Amino acid sequence: MKRKFVTNLILLLALNLLIKPFWIFGIDRTVQNMVGDESYGMYFALFNFSLLLNILLDVGITSFNNKNIAQHNFLLNKHLSNLVGLKFMLAIVYAVFSLVVAAIIGYGKIQFHLLFFLIFNQFLISFTLYLRSNLSALHLFRTDSLVSVLDRALMITICSLLLFPGYLREHFTIEWFVYAQTAAYVLTSLITFLIVLNKSGKINIQFNLKFYIVFLRKSYPYALLILLMAFYNRIDGVMLERLLPGPLGKQQAGIYAQAFRLLDAVSMFGVLVAGLLLPIFAKMIKQSEPVAQMIKLSFTFLFVTAVVVAVSSIFYNREIMEVLYHSNTEHSSELLGILMTGFIGIATTYIFGTLLTANGSLKQLNWMAFAGMVINVSLNLYLIPRYQAFGSAYASLFTQFVTSGAQVVMAVLVFKLKPNYMFLFRLFAFVGATVTLAFISILFENWFYGYLFLIATSVFSAFLFGLFKIGELIKTLLAK
Repeated sequence: MKRKFVTNLILLLALNLLIKPFWIFGIDRTVQNMVGDESYGMYFALFNFSLLLNILLDVGITSFNNKNIAQHNFLLNKHLSNLVGLKFMLAIVYAVFSLVVAAIIGYGKIQFHLLFFLIFNQFLISFTLYLRSNLSALHLFRTDSLVSVLDRALMITICSLLLFPGYLREHFTIEWFVYAQTAAYVLTSLITFLIVLNKSGKINIQFNLKFYIVFLRKSYPYALLILLMAFYNRIDGVMLERLLPGPLGKQQAGIYAQAFRLLDAVSMFGVLVAGLLLPIFAKMIKQSEPVAQMIKLSFTFLFVTAVVVAVSSIFYNREIMEVLYHSNTEHSSELLGILMTGFIGIATTYIFGTLLTANGSLKQLNWMAFAGMVINVSLNLYLIPRYQAFGSAYASLFTQFVTSGAQVVMAVLVFKLKPNYMFLFRLFAFVGATVTLAFISILFENWFYGYLFLIATSVFSAFLFGLFKIGELIKTLLAK
């Protein structure tokens, strides 16, 4: 299992490092610079709004299906035949609820137009993720890795044509950006469906109410968990745009989006790791295999990454943001350090939350997520009117550390994990060394060389403290 995890993680990261940074910094960032913070801030708030209720598209189907098919491969054809129809029914429910809520909170004509396409995009994303859950459950990780970057690759191609200097670039609007995403998601979902169909054989799409009731009873705890976590992870942009008056709300949401984009980018790697781990953990738990070594391996990788990202973002926040953006970088650079520190908590959640999900410990996770939502919303209500985007950033930071800490405690209790004090000492020593190296790095005259020095020496120190071992890594890769 360790070899399967490591080899497929390398492939997954390689593909995503080729595609997704170019999308985020080459396309998404360029669009914000072109259309302005206010226009992009409106899109960012609407996009986050479309995410808040998208649990109605899935109701836990994808997570439960991933775990269930990983443990019972023979159910693939039966589930696919029934669940495709259910996904389309849920799409109608999601669209109706989203548009009604949008009307209640006072969105206007322009916002409704964009929201309609964003709602359709969320359906396409959800449908593709469900289809991909079958691929990863069958441990077809290489195929799933290729599909995982297909939508972004198509978006890059379409948007590059639109943003190429000339007539189209001059007339480019935020609406075109959304339309380009829609086209890419349609093609991706169609291609993914054909791949899964090839693996399952011929299917007969059914609308079986009895099957739906039984399946949803098993999947709804997963749905509740996703909904609650979506609220405390994504509601910040919506609350900024709604709580602050007039253009100020859109502007602050846009400034927040500048820093959040980078957090979203690095969080993608956590999502990729969690996507690999869920079926692996599920199979290991079913076969009563010990999970401690897999936890240590995956947590070490994400924790080291998170610490390096957080420290470098704190010490080089202004330089990073000035390279990426044209306006409001003084404010967004300070936000960057705060949000990226929260990535340490997010990375921890991707490991221990995935482990508990694979184990079916949904009741405990849902109580944790509910507490996180209450904390985050309460802090946002208090801090946003006083500190605007900074209030949201601090609310997010506090929530991430509280919820991740709770998941670590739950995992230790549920799996009776024994603390490895030497390992913990090495982790703290690594953090101290990284901060020390950061202070040394800012002595460089050229900030970029200092930044590279910090990254390189921090990775080296991870090996020096024994968090990564070259010999053990080679042995794992060569193992059969």
